[in-house]
Amino acid sequence: MNTKELVCLAARLADEKKAENIKVLDLGGLSSLCDYILIATATSKPHLDAVEEEISKKLKEQGYYKLNRDGGDSNLWRVSDYGGFLAHVMTQEARDFYALDKIFSFGKEISYKEPVKKAVKKKPAAKKPAAKAKTAAKKAAPKKTAAKKTAVKKAVKKTAVKKAALKAKAAAKKAAPKKTAAKKSAAAKKTAKKK
Repeated sequence: MNTKELVCLAARLADEKKAENIKVLDLGGLSSLCDYILIATATSKPHLDAVEEEISKKLKEQGYYKLNRDGGDSNLWRVSDYGGFLAHVMTQEARDFYALDKIFSFGKEISYKEPVKKAVKKKPAAKKPAAKAKTAAKKAAPKKTAAKKTAVKKAVKKTAVKKAALKAKAAAKKAAPKKTAAKKSAAAKKTAKKK
């Protein structure tokens, strides 16, 4: 769950506990404090306790814990730090006095009522088949190339074997007449000696 989803969940939890005038402000990296601010109004100290407790309990169930808390037993204002966002639960008089809405007026108010939808990138449909065809062609091309290379290698080997055989035959033919000539001259010498 990202920070925006988390702060919206906390705002919905405050809303379930009947907190009033709930605002979620997206500071969009404009503040060094946090990315989001949740401001909610409670009508009394018990209501303040209930809203803060509900947010804390439900976020713990999701695996998110407070990094810090301020306001302890204050009857007016409680702040819970969840890292990416701060949850301010306060009475109306504290909200009017401290004017957090004005202090963080540079932030953009976002709706917390519905779960945050994740942005889905849409790709043009026409490109997908072409991309698949290109991928298939690329995959098929190496196979064809490999088959062609194998066929060429076999042809080269056959040609080399044929050439070697032809050379051997030619060498044998050349050598054969020499042997007979040598035999003839040897035979002639023998006959000459006999005479």
